[in-house]
Amino acid sequence: MKITICGSIKFAPKLVEIYHRLDELGHEPMMHKDMFGLADGTARQLKEEKTEGADVKRKFNFIKIWHNLIKSGDAILVCNFDNKGIKNYIGGNVLMEIGFAHVNDKKIFLLNPIPEGVSYTDEIKAMVDIVLNGDLKKIN
Repeated sequence: MKITICGSIKFAPKLVEIYHRLDELGHEPMMHKDMFGLADGTARQLKEEKTEGADVKRKFNFIKIWHNLIKSGDAILVCNFDNKGIKNYIGGNVLMEIGFAHVNDKKIFLLNPIPEGVSYTDEIKAMVDIVLNGDLKKIN
């Protein structure tokens, strides 16, 4: 299965680990190529950016690239980890990516349980197909 990996770039090392694990399980994982450089520290151009997050997202085309990856795949895997004091956090970009997958009829896997205490919990519940509870082998 072609699976687009979605998650905060803050967790790039974890996302790269999951990429390799999905590959080992026989899937075709996909994500923005810069995630590998962010994970291993070689993405100098991104690290040297002194602009705000929105400018970086626009300059490096992150939102459109992820949209295209989602459209070209079969499913997305949302890698939601604890962040900003919220267990299994899903931020704005990832929420949009879930929406992209949903309206394009892609299967939506959530690595960890749905976060509680965010104003958009109901929207996540309405779109997510399967919560994996950390077990990538449940993807079929």
